[in-house]
Amino acid sequence: MREPKLDRLRTLVTIADLGSFVAASRVLHLAPPTVSLHIADLEAQVGAALLLRERGQVVPTGIGATLIDWARLLLNHSDAMLEDVRHQVTGMSGRVRMSASTPVIANQLPRVLAKLAETHPGIEVQLTVHTSTDAISMVAQGSLDVAVVAMPQSKLPNVQIHTWRRDPVVALVPAMWERPTRATPAWLVTKPLILNDERTRLSRITSEWFAAAGYQPRARIEHNYNEAIKSLVAAGYGATLLAHDNESNATLDPRIAILPLRPSLWRTLGIAHRINVESAVRHVIDALGVEADPISSSPP
Repeated sequence: MREPKLDRLRTLVTIADLGSFVAASRVLHLAPPTVSLHIADLEAQVGAALLLRERGQVVPTGIGATLIDWARLLLNHSDAMLEDVRHQVTGMSGRVRMSASTPVIANQLPRVLAKLAETHPGIEVQLTVHTSTDAISMVAQGSLDVAVVAMPQSKLPNVQIHTWRRDPVVALVPAMWERPTRATPAWLVTKPLILNDERTRLSRITSEWFAAAGYQPRARIEHNYNEAIKSLVAAGYGATLLAHDNESNATLDPRIAILPLRPSLWRTLGIAHRINVESAVRHVIDALGVEADPISSSPP
């Protein structure tokens, strides 16, 4: 048996509700012969009568009543499906797949998501953690909608990258240490260091910062979880270089001192997304507050 068409089922349910072919044709804006054809088509598929005419009233047969009950479920689900899709098309709701590093998720995104929840409560943001290189590839492939990535990044077809924020990199050192007012490569290279591993963009720009002064430091520990690094610094185990965000560092452990770098160093983050995005994704991008125009992401 082939599947019944939804318009046929809607005609059947409408006739049952109104008790009249003529009334159903008016409500459905269909010609009376079309309404009759819909019922005849369903009865041919089922192989049994679905409606009876008794004393000027149309009533369902037993088989017709069973089919009507199922038809109501199908039509309700169909209506709910279309309403959900309409909401997503207009940006009233939707699911947005987003990637960011753990520190960004912990420190910067809560403010963004709170703002989004106020303006578009129907949008659900699903967060995952990936490296910037993996995340931007996933955006290009369509398995991610938005990614917070360390800059610069090579440009990929159909992907736009916007500058999001630019934060200074600072030295975090145990407060018990004697220290200068600014941390230089020459001073830091003499200290035990806890650094990100070479897979991260922060590790690369840090290495370049040291190399520009003629140094190649060796880390005592390599770790990519910033909160664990801060705990080690607080315990006096070593110094580290991390991007500084005034709001996220407001509750920094008092056993940690922050030193600006000389020369200064900056970590830039970008927002990557496909060129053509759905409305829900656009609302997330707007909540992030990125620049209006994409930047060139290819390294110089």
